[in-house]
Amino acid sequence: MKPTDSAAPASRLRRLVVPALPATIVTVAGLALATGVIVTLGEGEALFPGGSVGWSLAILTGIIVGHLVALGRDRWWGGTGSGAALALAVLLLYGWMPAVLVSLSVVVLVGAARRHRWRQAVVHGAVDILGLGTAALGLAAFGVVSSVRHPWAPPSWNLAVLPEVVVTAAGYLFVSRGLLWVSLTPRTGQLPAIPRTAVVRQALVGIALLGISPLIAVCAIHAPLLLPLFAVPLIALDSTLWIARARAEEQLRDPLTGLPNRQWLLERTWTALDDAERVGARSALVLIDLDRFRSVNDTLGHLAGDRLLLQIADRLRHALPRGAEAARLGGDEFAVLLPTTDSLTSSQRAARNLVAALGSPLDLDGLTLVLEASAGVAVFPDHALDAEGLLRRADVAMYQAKRDRSGVELYEAKRDGNTPDRLGLLGDLRRALDAGDVELHYQPKVGFDGHVAGLEALVRWVHPDRGRVPPDEFIAIAESSGLMPRLTEYVLETALAQVARWRAMGLEVPVAVNVSPRDVHSPGFAGAVAARLARHRVPPGALQLEITEHVLLEDPQRAADTLAGLTAHGVKMSLDDFGTGYSSLVHLRRLPVSELKIDRSFVARLAVDTEDAEIVRCTLDLAHSLGLLVVAEGVEDDETWERLRDLGCDAVQGWLVAAAMPPDETTAWLRARGERGWQRESETAALAAEKAAERPSGQVLN
Repeated sequence: MKPTDSAAPASRLRRLVVPALPATIVTVAGLALATGVIVTLGEGEALFPGGSVGWSLAILTGIIVGHLVALGRDRWWGGTGSGAALALAVLLLYGWMPAVLVSLSVVVLVGAARRHRWRQAVVHGAVDILGLGTAALGLAAFGVVSSVRHPWAPPSWNLAVLPEVVVTAAGYLFVSRGLLWVSLTPRTGQLPAIPRTAVVRQALVGIALLGISPLIAVCAIHAPLLLPLFAVPLIALDSTLWIARARAEEQLRDPLTGLPNRQWLLERTWTALDDAERVGARSALVLIDLDRFRSVNDTLGHLAGDRLLLQIADRLRHALPRGAEAARLGGDEFAVLLPTTDSLTSSQRAARNLVAALGSPLDLDGLTLVLEASAGVAVFPDHALDAEGLLRRADVAMYQAKRDRSGVELYEAKRDGNTPDRLGLLGDLRRALDAGDVELHYQPKVGFDGHVAGLEALVRWVHPDRGRVPPDEFIAIAESSGLMPRLTEYVLETALAQVARWRAMGLEVPVAVNVSPRDVHSPGFAGAVAARLARHRVPPGALQLEITEHVLLEDPQRAADTLAGLTAHGVKMSLDDFGTGYSSLVHLRRLPVSELKIDRSFVARLAVDTEDAEIVRCTLDLAHSLGLLVVAEGVEDDETWERLRDLGCDAVQGWLVAAAMPPDETTAWLRARGERGWQRESETAALAAEKAAERPSGQVLN
């Protein structure tokens, strides 16, 4: 059966079963109570003990009720430890009927004080009736059938009565807490407790019942007037359980918005996936991130940002589809779980509705703000089979939506960079760096007079199984994985060691090394570069670092400080890929660079595209007005070389000059040029022809 075929019947089945369970419990408990009252009165038994014992129990019950009402909090999730302990004590001593009356007194009186909780009060009372009935049956299995007329009075309260007490308490605890769990949890919208926490809490209840209930029974027999004093330990027990529950819920809620947090989301998603798998349905997870929320914090302050998040959380609650549940994962990131969804299309449509709802104008202290959101959708079982995988793939889709500015994206495996193949390549790259298997090739930069202006170090990696891996591929992996600083260290160390060897040979040529924005933002980067220069005894002027204007987009102040530190050490800076950023002219003023490199995308069509030619001309004029040298990348033919020369470019780099070469070939290339420098093949051929024409006829060359 297809998931889409079973999703609707499954949801209809749940709508029928869940509401029917509490009604069934109430009906069965009502019939049991009516039968118990008729049988007890028919046998001439009293429903509740009289005299000092009865009054003392009534006073103790009233104190407990007053305590619960005064707290004014919702206690129905796990019941109350105080009421349960008292009811179990009465059950041990006087039987099922008086215990039910004590329990109902607590439930009815507290429920009356909280009118909006009367439905839960009825279910809770019915569950207690059935739980006490189970406990009474357990006690009867040991031959103990107590009543008001014939209370249970063992010869001595010692270890001999422990089995009866344990079985009675366990039966009551198991049935009452189990029925409360399955009947109230789906209806209340409360946080599902962590299984381990829930088990521990219920174990504490059981221990308290075992410890206090027999003491109440003994006191009722021998000193009934002291029964009200048990209010102190019972209230303390109840308060302790409440604190434990509150702390467990705090671990599952976001303190700012009150929405569930990531831990809750993962647990709830596991449950939803189990349910969906059982009935053959689909389940979806939507990850939502606010666009440009950081600018609100930076402009208006974090308090204003918190108030904005509260409005977003409230709006998200009201926009949820039926049955969906929302959580805040941290910062400006939210998640919505769709426990059942008909198809991939319907889950994507639900995500679009949520994004549209969050995109409506918001009022913040009289200021109207419009915040857009991006959402990623992952669906079980199409995209992942577990909660963590579903969340991870929704995160991938969300970042894809941010990059494409599409609002909502459905997860696609082909667009996921975190594939097993990519992760395997990352591990291989890390091992290659450790083993020194990554190489540096060097591509020359030459002036139009043939002078070698420098070399650019370009990283190359030959994988033992895959062969040559494109630099764009493994550099992207390094940048996205946190391996980029390690790769930069490797390239700097290798390049400086090679510069030192060349200088020892008399080949003094500067070398440029590319560094990423993450490198520039790393604390201490400038000092680390200076230390490497000193260790290899390479003068700072022999090293040039190539950066892009993106270094200023994330943290402009830190980037400016790092670049200032590098230039203070004497390291030259080059601005790479000029013209491909978002605000090149603005950033150009703020970057302490001495060289500008025109991106190959403009150079490649220089000879055939007038617009590209005009861009290059304007770039040259601008750079020269700022005192910068200009290098054109990607020069591959004589015509482009000549156009750049005519426009006043300072140097070129590309296949026309030379491709990137290994160190040994680069050494040979540098030595071959010597003082003569580099010349184009056409110029060399023309010069040879000119010299041949100048020779007297008949002259023979030796």
